Amino acid sequence: MLELSREDARRIAVRAQLLDAYRPPSLVAMVDHLTVLQIDPTAAIAPNVDLVSWSRLGDGYEPSDLRFALEEERSLVEHGSYVRPMDDVVLALATVKDWGRYDRAMRWIEANAAFRADVLARLRGEGPLTASEIPDTAAEPWESTGWTNDKNVVLMLEFLMMLGDVAIAGRKGKLRRWDLAERVYPADLEVPSYDDARAELVGRRLSSLGIARAKPAAQFAEIVEIGDVGVEARVEGSPGTWRVDPDAAAALDEPFEGRTAFLSPFDRLVYDRDRALDLFDFEYVLEMYKPAAKRRWGYFALPILHGDRLVGKLDAKADRKAGVLRVNAIHEDFPWEPAIGDAVEAEVEALAAWLGMEVARG
Repeated sequence: MLELSREDARRIAVRAQLLDAYRPPSLVAMVDHLTVLQIDPTAAIAPNVDLVSWSRLGDGYEPSDLRFALEEERSLVEHGSYVRPMDDVVLALATVKDWGRYDRAMRWIEANAAFRADVLARLRGEGPLTASEIPDTAAEPWESTGWTNDKNVVLMLEFLMMLGDVAIAGRKGKLRRWDLAERVYPADLEVPSYDDARAELVGRRLSSLGIARAKPAAQFAEIVEIGDVGVEARVEGSPGTWRVDPDAAAALDEPFEGRTAFLSPFDRLVYDRDRALDLFDFEYVLEMYKPAAKRRWGYFALPILHGDRLVGKLDAKADRKAGVLRVNAIHEDFPWEPAIGDAVEAEVEALAAWLGMEVARG
């Protein structure tokens, strides 16, 4: 049993998420290590994929780098709700039965066999196409109490993507452009067995997190259970046990050099709120869905990392018309020493410069 101080555990987590002083050499190398970038349309400051990439790569990153990797180089691919390394698509395809909608989706596709054939024929003849350019010929509409109700074309495309029949070839503005998978994925694509794919996904997930619970809280469309992979560990002051990536455990004696970073609310260092509380004593709730009067930290507050501690939240918004980054508040989780305040101010200036904006206070 590995015994870890709280500081050791935090440093394992920060280093594994590429948030120490080390900067990955490229966008593709970064995504390959993190395994996924969650796609979320909220752009109060910048979309999640761009915020996560900037926080690791710095001002050398541009959103056009991601578009190039997805649409020209094809080293990355948009699949499901994530950007993934192209090589990892086979892992998602091999484990599609773990997808929560799988059984219902398969029944619906079977009931709409002619619709499925129509969609594939349209893409074969005219693709790539957006969903709005494909006729809805569903015999049995998709029923839901949410936004997906009767969104038959979008759902058929998404389901066929999960099965490996179609793929996202790129974007037209914010709209996904769909095509046959054979025209997007490499010709030598080989889907491994379920057992092999799941084992690789679990191992790579633990490597990207550094430290995790064997069975953490469920997360949307991700395999999160670590099981007995890695090294079992106890963390000082934290109940229960953890699993630690063997390479991270072996690197504990190496010097740790941290930095200051602003994180997206969807960043994997803080996405598991229970883990953030256990390891960092960091309380966080995304408050964009709360009435303004009930928000403690702001509409889309960014967690602030300094060294191996999460120290506060940045309440800011990019005002693109005015060309300014409006800083409404910087919340300190505890009284900061001057060095933290200086580092945070410098990062605010860096974020504004990356956005091509000036800083406006209040």
